[in-house]
Amino acid sequence: MRHFLPTKRLGYLLLALLISGFVLNFILQAASFDMNIVRVFNWISEFYWLYLFGSLFFFFLLLAVAALLPNMYMGPVVIFMGCVTLGIVDYKKLTTTGEPLFPWDLMLLKNAGEMSSITKGMVSPLAIILGVLLLAGLIWLMFKLPKLTIRLPLRFTYLLLSLAMVWGFGLMVGGQHTLASAIRYQNIYWNQKVNYTQNGFLFAFTGNLRQDLIEKPEHYSRETIVQIAKKYSALPDVASSSTPVEQPNIVYMMDEAFFDVTRLSAFTFSEDPLKFVHSEEKLSPSGELLSPEFGGNTANIEFEALTGMSMYFLKDGSIPYQQKIVKMSSLPSIVSILKDRGYKTLAVHPFDDTFYNRNRVYPILGFEQFTSEQEMQNGGRITPDGYISDMSAVQEAVQELKASDKPTFLHLITMQNHFPFVKGMNGPNTITAEGVKPEHKDELETYVQDTKLTDEALAYLDQELKTIKRPTIVVFWGDHLPALSAGIYTQAGWDSNPRMKHETELLYIANFDIGKQPLGTLSPAFIGPSVFKLTGQSLPTYYKLLEKVQAEIPGLSKNVLVGSSGSVITDLTAAQQELLNDYKLVQYDMLEGENYSQSLLF
Repeated sequence: MRHFLPTKRLGYLLLALLISGFVLNFILQAASFDMNIVRVFNWISEFYWLYLFGSLFFFFLLLAVAALLPNMYMGPVVIFMGCVTLGIVDYKKLTTTGEPLFPWDLMLLKNAGEMSSITKGMVSPLAIILGVLLLAGLIWLMFKLPKLTIRLPLRFTYLLLSLAMVWGFGLMVGGQHTLASAIRYQNIYWNQKVNYTQNGFLFAFTGNLRQDLIEKPEHYSRETIVQIAKKYSALPDVASSSTPVEQPNIVYMMDEAFFDVTRLSAFTFSEDPLKFVHSEEKLSPSGELLSPEFGGNTANIEFEALTGMSMYFLKDGSIPYQQKIVKMSSLPSIVSILKDRGYKTLAVHPFDDTFYNRNRVYPILGFEQFTSEQEMQNGGRITPDGYISDMSAVQEAVQELKASDKPTFLHLITMQNHFPFVKGMNGPNTITAEGVKPEHKDELETYVQDTKLTDEALAYLDQELKTIKRPTIVVFWGDHLPALSAGIYTQAGWDSNPRMKHETELLYIANFDIGKQPLGTLSPAFIGPSVFKLTGQSLPTYYKLLEKVQAEIPGLSKNVLVGSSGSVITDLTAAQQELLNDYKLVQYDMLEGENYSQSLLF
């Protein structure tokens, strides 16, 4: 029996691990509450059972690694520091994009080197120094503490008990367990901000481990998809009267963090940074793209534009590229449609090809060739610390178009305007901003300079289109608004206007007549059908469905719904709801269902 009794020294360690569990849970919750300690205590007073069970989870996790390793101090120190790091990342993501940390975000760890360059400047040198000193101190303490020996039966008992408790916690969070309801846990997957603030970081993060992209709609079956296919295939397919006879090149240019900064009416600039865009939008189809994201998650805007699916139906915080598409063998998209019609399908991205699993996702969508920064012949940077410039990226795209002997679909995703907006990163600032607070002046002027460089790259592209013999159309848009300091948007009065913080520039340019019809506000999912109409492409049944939805709700987003008149929709009509039900059924079928749509709607 004495083999199972803890010594006094071991008792102190168990007490330390228990206290550490409560401390860890507190730290992670503080990170989710913007380091507002009062809010943490208020949350604990209301959801004390969640805090207690979460803290015990950390205790048993620490105990498990302590019992597993010969040095009983080493495992808990590593886990403790790892969890604190998670809290820091959660805090930085919240303050930058407004979203908490999700389990699938950790898939970006394989891109740690690229992430360090992207997040450069976001963590102060002092914080890094303090972190290193803390880690060094813990390591020193770990070896200075008296060695703790524990008999094998007791070690084995602790390990089994801890693993059983951790496993039981996973079962409770992952299913509709009675105990979960008793301690007031509810997986609020449809609103992740509420999910994290109500359930706490641990329960919300763990609950998301078993999350599907989309809830199964009522009445889903093959028969339902067949009926939807029949309904929309009967709709007319009328192309634009000015479409070219020859199959045209189609270019998507999704520009990182680009929007019309002159819309921030609180500020004035010494010159117009978007001279070409502002002149061209009077001569070509133009409008605003309603981005489903703010400050990040570029892959989700790309997902909408390429697949025609909408983030509106997916659970909050979803990233389809990382959660689902990477595991599929194929998925219908504008890429696969055009590839089947004889197009060469290319993607160009001046960054690491593994980011958001693009190297694995692109072949699934139908891309034949992916040119990343490693393969680019035009990889110029304005400064050594900057990203590959938009001008270089455009030159690469033009080179690919001119070298192709067949109609080409080319998808270009740029990087030049990615945060951080550090003065001098893309050369000296040539435009001054007035009206902005001094602490944000350099940041705003740096971003304005970035957009000016993008404008110049677009002007160059417009001129180069005239030298390409094949009819070519370019769809240019910004993926999301930049992750500027919150104070800039607050000063501009945009905090209470979700529409403003999700509208970016949308512009179509071509070397043939495409008219100049205003586009209004358009979601990325509807770009495909609009381009097909302008280029004389016949619409697959799926695009007829999208076109019908676009006619009613051209701006479809969780943040705001925009109607055909350009005004915000507050209540859906019965007809609009029926359209969305059809749309959701098809999207579920392709992402989580049996994919009857691939043969019926394409």
